[in-house]
Amino acid sequence: MEYSRSRNFMYSSVPIVGVLLIVTALIGETSGFTPSQPCLTVRSASVLDGLPQHIPSRSLQRLKVSSTNEEEPAVGLATNCVLSDEEIAPLFRIKGSSGEKLLNLFGIWGIIVSAITCPIWSLAMYLVNAVCSNNDKLDPNRAVYDYTGKVWSRVWLSLTNSYPTISGDLRSLEEGTGPYLYVANHASWLDIPVLCCVLDPVFKFISKAELISTPCIGQQLTGGKHILIDREDRRSQLRTFKEGVNWLSNGVSLMAFPEGKRSPDGRLMEFKGGVFSMAVRSKIPIVPISISNTHAVFPSNAAFPVQTGSGKLHVHVHPPIDVEGRTESEIASLVRENLLSKIPLSQHPLPKIEDEIISVVEEELATKNSKQDKSIKGDSQQRVSTTEKGGVK
Repeated sequence: MEYSRSRNFMYSSVPIVGVLLIVTALIGETSGFTPSQPCLTVRSASVLDGLPQHIPSRSLQRLKVSSTNEEEPAVGLATNCVLSDEEIAPLFRIKGSSGEKLLNLFGIWGIIVSAITCPIWSLAMYLVNAVCSNNDKLDPNRAVYDYTGKVWSRVWLSLTNSYPTISGDLRSLEEGTGPYLYVANHASWLDIPVLCCVLDPVFKFISKAELISTPCIGQQLTGGKHILIDREDRRSQLRTFKEGVNWLSNGVSLMAFPEGKRSPDGRLMEFKGGVFSMAVRSKIPIVPISISNTHAVFPSNAAFPVQTGSGKLHVHVHPPIDVEGRTESEIASLVRENLLSKIPLSQHPLPKIEDEIISVVEEELATKNSKQDKSIKGDSQQRVSTTEKGGVK
């Protein structure tokens, strides 16, 4: 009920901003880019038969992809979406504290889209904050504030022709369900707007504190009372845990990246501890979400996206995992298994080089020792034979 009242208030408080965002999106219909490289996908014929012939790539509505077959559509499960530096064709190479960042023609379009939409988004947040900041009863969960970010995400992804396709158990994405602890693999900055356009319910990100300094994103995180964590500070981790449990207890879902940071190459990394303990403490189901190919659209070595996400970006929502009767280790294994089942092999973790080196070295040492043992045994037998011959003489 609280969310329903907040949403009604939203429609009356920020109509101008909403209209501007929608008009901007409609203008973008005539200015789309074509993908610089098609995504190579593997799809079964039975699944293709159940898919629509044309899937719109730009829409303010959440795009759902479903199939009557139990097998999910393979949209987004691509094996060759990542562009080389030569294929990116950078116009500029921007040097910064985190290394050199590439910027190509499509990235410049991303800058233009951001320059148009971000000020409007920021203004919307200021307007909502001005009305709601002194009256928590109007918007206790900051749902209206967060909705501005969802609208911006959908507009931005539409204008850049990067709207994701969605499959899986979509019931956990609907308003009025939950709360849940949503967890996803983290391969790109693009994961944030993608998740904002996928998740309809009110939710709070568990995010690193450094993002506060990011324009608009930082404003959204602080104004929306999202959970900010400093992994170097033990007190911050305890505060994060309490805030997370409190939101879940109040019926508000959380969104976390269990890897703790963005993967540099898109491959799933090891999980950090502590994320699943919130769900265990609150006895809240966990919903794994597999995100495919955001690292190909917006790689870590780029300043802005390098190609469109149309036909590449795919989100698969897994069924909720019941935490009762399971340890955190068991939950982490289940979540990892789910995430890996719906992302392309190119995003699966590589075998640890250290383990391979140790295995090879141990094998070589074992072979060498075996040869030495045989050599020593042969020398000993030869000496014994020589001694016996000498004694006979």
